Amino acid sequence: MYKYVFGPVPSRRLGVSLGIDLVEAKTCNLNCIYCECGGNHVTYSERSDYVDVEVVKRELIEALEDIKPDYITFSGSGEPTLNKSIGKLIDWVKDNTPYKVAVITNSTTLKTDGVVEELSRADMIMPSIDAVSEDVFLQMNRPHPTLKTQDILDGLKKLSANYGGKIYLEIFITSGVNDSQEELERFADFLKEIDVDGVQLNTLARPGAVEWIKPATFESLEGIKKFFEEKGIKGVEIIKKYKKREQIKGYSKKSEVLILNMLSKRPYTMEELEGVAGDELPKYLQILESENKVETIFRDGLFYVEKL
Repeated sequence: MYKYVFGPVPSRRLGVSLGIDLVEAKTCNLNCIYCECGGNHVTYSERSDYVDVEVVKRELIEALEDIKPDYITFSGSGEPTLNKSIGKLIDWVKDNTPYKVAVITNSTTLKTDGVVEELSRADMIMPSIDAVSEDVFLQMNRPHPTLKTQDILDGLKKLSANYGGKIYLEIFITSGVNDSQEELERFADFLKEIDVDGVQLNTLARPGAVEWIKPATFESLEGIKKFFEEKGIKGVEIIKKYKKREQIKGYSKKSEVLILNMLSKRPYTMEELEGVAGDELPKYLQILESENKVETIFRDGLFYVEKL
């Protein structure tokens, strides 16, 4: 049983990801209304050690004996960059393993001196931004009193200007909170100021930290994607759980039948099934898993899909 290492987690962007949690549960400087880990009673502003780095290393070494991930990802149940040793751990992973490193961050510390430099050897950074205006930031993210939305904007500009790896920026859309035309205009204006490899639109898939929160509809996300593209923003994509076939553009019943026919013979790895559905495979699996027709299992270092 590991305390800090978790997974492996399948991801379209990261493939098979082995996670490292560098803070205790809910150690975060935001208390986002959409957080699927639940609300936190206290927000943190100080960077500290939080966890035993040597234990993290030992756990990772042990886990890597059986799991061969595409990425080792610093993320988890809080904000990983609040751990002031994250840079040293990234360096240790790069120096002692052959694996790529990703960091998932809420962008709040990127402005802080030294943080972007600490993350410089990561292969991919996935930061987020949920608001541009201060009033929406306060409602959406409920930050520590020392934080302002300008801190996130400045931090993302700093990351964009000084980091050489891949950057995929997430915007979490919440219906009625940060999806007004005025806020979308502000988002678009800001996105033009930074250089990222992609912009990912996400919304709620499970209950958030407050009862009244509403996920954006797929149609709404499509409208936002189109709006950003018309403003000249490139690499915009929707990251969303699909529940109905008609929600997936270009969904092929033939591909679905081929997948099920294959699985009726034996379990197949994700890589093998990608030969049928390509990058769209996760969408097919979401539908088939929701209908209890298939399940995904991890065995011998690989993800397999089995027909139920």
